[in-house]
Amino acid sequence: MEFVQHYFPDLTENQILQFKKLEDLYKDWNLKINVVSRKDIDELYLRHVLHSLGIAKVMRFQPNSNILDVGTGGGFPGIPLAILHPECQFHLVDSIAKKLKVVNEVVEGLGLTNVKTTHSRVEDIDEQFDFIVSRAVAAMPTFVHWVKGKIAKKQNHTLKNGILYLKGGDLTEELDSYKTATIYNLSDYFNDPFFETKKVVHLPLKYKG
Repeated sequence: MEFVQHYFPDLTENQILQFKKLEDLYKDWNLKINVVSRKDIDELYLRHVLHSLGIAKVMRFQPNSNILDVGTGGGFPGIPLAILHPECQFHLVDSIAKKLKVVNEVVEGLGLTNVKTTHSRVEDIDEQFDFIVSRAVAAMPTFVHWVKGKIAKKQNHTLKNGILYLKGGDLTEELDSYKTATIYNLSDYFNDPFFETKKVVHLPLKYKG
């Protein structure tokens, strides 16, 4: 938890309380439905919460933004981002129902009112969003295909509407055909060795009506 407060010193008392509750909620639910590896649950704030919040280091979402989290798994990056942006709406989607059961219980336990979940493939979501976030659920060409037509027209941010993707390693080949993609190294924001190879990729996507 100290990691989060160190890198995000402007949290409200309620946000601090919600972030603190995360560990107990995940440890409790992870015993029933395993959504976080045993090793990672002991480093939840570093490997999951702070990693998710790397997106917010690249850009904070404006109030009333709509964000889609694709393949949210146990609720990452969606839940930490939703705590940090209480005036934005987050839609967390996963094709595995048991994972969303944990997400729903965590959302309820935290009292988050800005999160909704859907058990679905992302292709079947018929809405549009300012940004689509995810943690490396597929190679970028596949992911772009999945989210086609889901970007809102109106621009409200310093970065153009599109994808904000948490990814690691060498992305040169994977992003070769995406000339508009920008890579942000999380090691520029967080000094723990865990983030040495971690990145946020911003890929603007055009609105398609």
